[in-house]
Amino acid sequence: MTEFRSVVAATGEFQGEPIPVSTPADVAAACAAAAEAFDVYRATDRETRAAFLERIADEIVAIGEPLIEAYMAESGLPRGRGEGERGRTAGQLRLFADVVRKGQWQQLRIDPALPDRQPPRPDLRLRMIPVGPVAVFGASNFPLAFSTAGGDTASALAAGCPVVVKGHPAHPITGSLIAAAITKAVRDAGLPAGVFGHLVGPSNDLGAALVQDPRIMAVGFTGSRAGGLALVKLAQAREVPIPVYAEMSSINPVVLLPAALKARGEALGEGFVGSLTMGAGQFCTNPGLVLALEGEGLDAFAAAAATGVGAAKRQTMLTAGIASAYAKGVEALAALPGVEKLAEGEIGSTTCGGAVLFSTTAEKFLADKALGNEVFGASSVIVRCKDEAELLRVLESLEGQLTATLHMDDADEALAARVLPVLERKVGRILANGWPTGVEVTHAMVHGGPFPSTSDPRTTSVGSLAIDRFLRPVSYQNLSQTLLPPELRDSAAGEGSPRLVDGVLTIN
Repeated sequence: MTEFRSVVAATGEFQGEPIPVSTPADVAAACAAAAEAFDVYRATDRETRAAFLERIADEIVAIGEPLIEAYMAESGLPRGRGEGERGRTAGQLRLFADVVRKGQWQQLRIDPALPDRQPPRPDLRLRMIPVGPVAVFGASNFPLAFSTAGGDTASALAAGCPVVVKGHPAHPITGSLIAAAITKAVRDAGLPAGVFGHLVGPSNDLGAALVQDPRIMAVGFTGSRAGGLALVKLAQAREVPIPVYAEMSSINPVVLLPAALKARGEALGEGFVGSLTMGAGQFCTNPGLVLALEGEGLDAFAAAAATGVGAAKRQTMLTAGIASAYAKGVEALAALPGVEKLAEGEIGSTTCGGAVLFSTTAEKFLADKALGNEVFGASSVIVRCKDEAELLRVLESLEGQLTATLHMDDADEALAARVLPVLERKVGRILANGWPTGVEVTHAMVHGGPFPSTSDPRTTSVGSLAIDRFLRPVSYQNLSQTLLPPELRDSAAGEGSPRLVDGVLTIN
């Protein structure tokens, strides 16, 4: 295939001119340019790099209405979502600009020489440096915030790494507009062109070639478990293996504790439906599992949730392929023994998905792992537990998740205290009395978790800690002051970045 077309999500029709597909030669050229740009870009001072990130944010906002129109057409998502996602994309670039300026990411450490100690201690100094060129894969469900200029790109650029993006084929026009904005920001900042590269095409071979290029030193990915694991396998099979930071699969259990259910079961059911159906359920934090103890409170919750799901209108899904996969996933769940369909909204179509709510017992859930499979869309399973011990067994049986939610009142705290240690081992973010859809871009956010929610539970793809994925430590022993990096020299004391000197934090 030498070219492909953008598709209108709501109709499945082609739009715009044919788009040339990137070739293996394009991959090699982009990676070579990134490698050539690396030493120049990583040597930029903090202010230059921060201003560059802010310039990208400004250029994205300056695209204006054409970006929102392309976003809506290619994703089927509404204007409000597109405008909000554009704001988030610009906001996270500006957040990383602030992170870069403050310098904590460098993790500067100085252990002065102790010549009189036996044995003598050498002078040791440490800083974090960027790992090298990074490959980023655009996500289908967030055409802006997790794609061409999304969190992976922002955090890698903040770390000092050139980025080569493999744009998602579901939104090529949106991606090309963003890529042009970044390219302009690179040029206007006087940086080497290889700081950013953009590849397009529907073939998996394109992404495989990118990951296998020896000049790529890390990968950021958001998508399916199958896609993420395929990239991990390719990266580990290289002559020099590299890390793949893949966000993949999660059903985000919601635990409804007894006192909260008794007090507001119906209201919880209504709130749950709003979270479940938001964006046609196409969120990696969608609440695909509800756990609770049998009783009147759970009955009230289930009745309200079933009413809401039954009234839900079908919604356009991101692609016809995603709509088809969702329909097959729902069909597979419905066919499992011991599963009851409580409600179904308006029936989907080749481009749309309808909400579905199922119910089963903890005994059945524990006996059949298929009940814990992710169905990407507005589908969820209520698991009825006989007692607290059974609830804990279900939680223990779960795979790694991005989030878990506790709905609780004061009287639930004793049970919550027993549940929390289990959840800490299973998830990256624990919420109380809220819904998991929606991820704040802040310093304290973790958007990650144990496998298979991600390929590396030590990291996050959202929030300022995301920069750590693309940095590595270097220690300098007994180097002269002139050879040391400027920020580690004695003369740099009091000039910016915090430093840990002989174990004591100094902040200027």
